[in-house]
Amino acid sequence: QVHLVESGGGLVQPGGSLRLSCAVSGSIFRINVMGWYRQFLGKQRELVAVITSGGITNYADSVKGRFTISRDSAKNTVYLQMNSLKPEDTAVYYCNADLLIGSGAGPYDYWGQGTQVTVSS
Repeated sequence: QVHLVESGGGLVQPGGSLRLSCAVSGSIFRINVMGWYRQFLGKQRELVAVITSGGITNYADSVKGRFTISRDSAKNTVYLQMNSLKPEDTAVYYCNADLLIGSGAGPYDYWGQGTQVTVSS
């Protein structure tokens, strides 16, 4: 069993900051790509940022220069530092991990349960 547990969401005023965390636990052989996605109300889930095991990152144009993704491989944890938040960033944020399970099988795609981020005055 593999679990992704997110934390750090909440309510913040425009211009404020939040830091999301996602810890991956369970029978894991190797985590390849970790990432954050978001889903606006009534819309499909979209990419926010991803980071490879080698530290290569990719961001959605809408968050470049404001959000920073990072990972602690020793802790199997990925972070999303969100600065200069805007009301249009309001969404449910999901953590994603592409990984090989303990036997080496995979890769498989796993998702967290989602955490609400609301940017409002």
